[in-house]
Amino acid sequence: MGSGGDRPSASVKHLAGASPAARKVAGARRNPSVVGYDDTVPAWLRTSAGWSWRLLLLIAGIGVIFYATAQVQIVFIAVFLALVITSVLRPVTDWYAKIMPRGLATALALLSAFLVLGGLLTYVITSVAGQWDKLAGQFNTGIEKIFDFLEHGPLPVTITSDDVDTWIENGRKWITEHGGDIASQAAASAGSVFEAFAVLALAIFCTIFFLARGKDMWTWFLNQLPARSRETWTVAGGAGWYTFSGYARGTVIIALADGILAAIVLVVLGVPLAAPLAVLVFIGAFIPLIGAPAAMVIAMVVALAANGVVNAALVGIFIALIGQFEGHILQPLVMGKQVSLHPVVVALAVTSGTFIAGILGAVVSVPLVAVAWAVFSKLRRKDPPMEDEIPTAKEIALSGRERSSNGGSANGKEATADA
Repeated sequence: MGSGGDRPSASVKHLAGASPAARKVAGARRNPSVVGYDDTVPAWLRTSAGWSWRLLLLIAGIGVIFYATAQVQIVFIAVFLALVITSVLRPVTDWYAKIMPRGLATALALLSAFLVLGGLLTYVITSVAGQWDKLAGQFNTGIEKIFDFLEHGPLPVTITSDDVDTWIENGRKWITEHGGDIASQAAASAGSVFEAFAVLALAIFCTIFFLARGKDMWTWFLNQLPARSRETWTVAGGAGWYTFSGYARGTVIIALADGILAAIVLVVLGVPLAAPLAVLVFIGAFIPLIGAPAAMVIAMVVALAANGVVNAALVGIFIALIGQFEGHILQPLVMGKQVSLHPVVVALAVTSGTFIAGILGAVVSVPLVAVAWAVFSKLRRKDPPMEDEIPTAKEIALSGRERSSNGGSANGKEATADA
């Protein structure tokens, strides 16, 4: 047994090993955090507090980013669209640049894209104009069949033509009463159209520089950083761009394949306006989880109105098969490991993005999450995976009970022996 003077008192135990200067800091004896931590605080509480304030700072930083992005939403959309176009046209520009200057290759790549999109839109508009009268008659006939089924069919709820007339009359009255609101909404829509043209113009402007001088711009940015940080930014930027460009190009290829397959199915089944509906499927493929089902429903409605219930059911079945072909064959084949997100993560990202920013959030959420995960995976230090199988919850619970019972019996035996 040592004397009491050999051990420091509890009030200065935390100062053991501290320098004389640290011991003289004002309040050090009354504030253990000056040179150490208070042993009276449980370890789990210290750990939880450390994680809590770090998470709060991280959430605050993310909130500031979202707020700043919302203030310049048009600029964000334009830059995002420019990056998508750049990722799609970059291989084309590189191919042209092998036989001509980079600037001319950029202009030719953009011209090729405009010609493809212009030809596609021209074909769609021509097909709609040529089949519009025929489709209008078929649509009226289909609507009459639907109302006849609702009125005399086996459904427990019946809808008569008088009910429809009443709804139309109520709608006409509502339009008359809210004419001013509708006019203001139309004016707002006109402003939105102007914003859309501004976004498109800014996106094309940025795309030109990204395609022609993108590497030089990235090098200039890296040179503005401290030398010790350049390697980290280079690795993070390379991983992020590889994932983003792979997602953008893969999405375009998959959407194009979906549109072509949908056009073939609609033409074979004799559905009117097959080309516009195929284009709608192509556009819907850019919105994960939401766009393709919405396009499928619209195609089924047109098929139902024009050709009947059986044709609409066949359209739904074939488009659902196209969706399965996309999810199980096209996406793994086209995107590969460039975008390795679990379907649950995709669903959560799309849902969260939709609630935060509507359709825009649904479109940009998946590529942003994919880029963030790619950068994190590249920069983190990953420990070796576990070799043993994880026990089930039941096995863990039972093993815990056994340890408790064994500990209790051992303690009891020790108590008996001591007695």
